[in-house]
Amino acid sequence: MALKASGVVGELSYPFIFEDSPLCDFEILTDELCAYTGLALSQITHAQVRESLERLQPKIFHLNGSIRGKCGIFEEDVQELLAEMLAFKEQVEDKGKRFVLPRGTGPVIQLHQCRSLSKKVVRALVQIDKLTTKKIPETLPRFANVLANYYFILTRVLNQDAGIEEPEYVSINYPMPPKSTSN
Repeated sequence: MALKASGVVGELSYPFIFEDSPLCDFEILTDELCAYTGLALSQITHAQVRESLERLQPKIFHLNGSIRGKCGIFEEDVQELLAEMLAFKEQVEDKGKRFVLPRGTGPVIQLHQCRSLSKKVVRALVQIDKLTTKKIPETLPRFANVLANYYFILTRVLNQDAGIEEPEYVSINYPMPPKSTSN
C-alpha cells in the first residue's frame, strides 16, 4: 500500500511529500540548505560574508523551485556566485591547502554542512536526470557545484579572520603529486 495524504490540510507538510519521485528529495535538500545557510548567517559578523550570504539565500529557494517550476537560476547567477567565490578566495592567505579538516566556530561548521549539502543537491540532480524524463537546466548543477566551493572558501575566510588554525587534510587514499618548488 502506497502512503498518501489524509486530506486534512494540517497533516500535509509539503504538497509533494508522498510523491514517488526524486524531485521531492531535491526540493527537501535545497530547503535544508537554505535553512542551514540562514542559521550560519544568523551568527556571522563578517560584513562582506553576511552581505554575500544575504544575496545568496533567496537564490537557493530559486534553485529549489527550478526543478518543478520555471528555472530561476540563470547564467548570470552562476557567474556572480563564481566571481564572489573567487573574490573571497583572494582573501585567503594560505592558498596552498587543497583541503582542510572541517573545524571552526559554530557558523563555520554550519557552512561546512552547507558545502556538504550542496554536493547532495548535485547528486539529487544526477538522480533526477537518471530516473526521470525531466529536462534539467544546465545552470542548476553548475550553480550547485559552485555553491559547494563557495561555502568552502567562506569557511577559510572566516577561520582566517578568527585566527583559527585549519589543519590541512592529506589523504592516504589518493596520492597527490609532489608540490612543485619554485626557484
